Amino acid sequence: MTDAVWYFAYGSNMQPATFRGRRGIEAMRTVPARLSGWRLVLDKPPLLPVGHAMANVVEAAGHDVYGIAYAVTPADLAHIDLTEGVLIGNYRRVSVRVAPIDGSEPLDAFTLTSEHRDPTLRPSDRYMALLIEGAEGHGLPPEYITWLRSLPADPESLEAAAARRLIDRALKKEPR
Repeated sequence: MTDAVWYFAYGSNMQPATFRGRRGIEAMRTVPARLSGWRLVLDKPPLLPVGHAMANVVEAAGHDVYGIAYAVTPADLAHIDLTEGVLIGNYRRVSVRVAPIDGSEPLDAFTLTSEHRDPTLRPSDRYMALLIEGAEGHGLPPEYITWLRSLPADPESLEAAAARRLIDRALKKEPR
């Protein structure tokens, strides 16, 4: 894995069907991990204004975010940047250090964060189900999953469902 880079996912990219299926990325390695000094927030407006929030992380001493560290190629990381809107300022890529939850050596990784926030938005119940399914499937701590389940969510709007179908077609990476 000499040309691999680590990407830390904390939102819907934790869910395999989203990362492999929707984005078309096959990770070389997958490691459940903790990002310390950051907090998960669910108040990030999406690119298309559909009335629901997306996941984001903000620096916050004393907090932890659990997620998945994926070993990917630099081309895969560029695809993540493209499909998450890094190139247009939707998120920005930052370097972080994550600790695998199995206690192995910390990893230098990239994650995405955004200054775009709207405290009036809440995630959709569909979006939260993706986060919970990803967290459960990768064996993240039960107390973190319980916390995710406790977060308020709204039913997915008709606008969000229509936009998702359109976006799904645009996100998938073309075969090499």
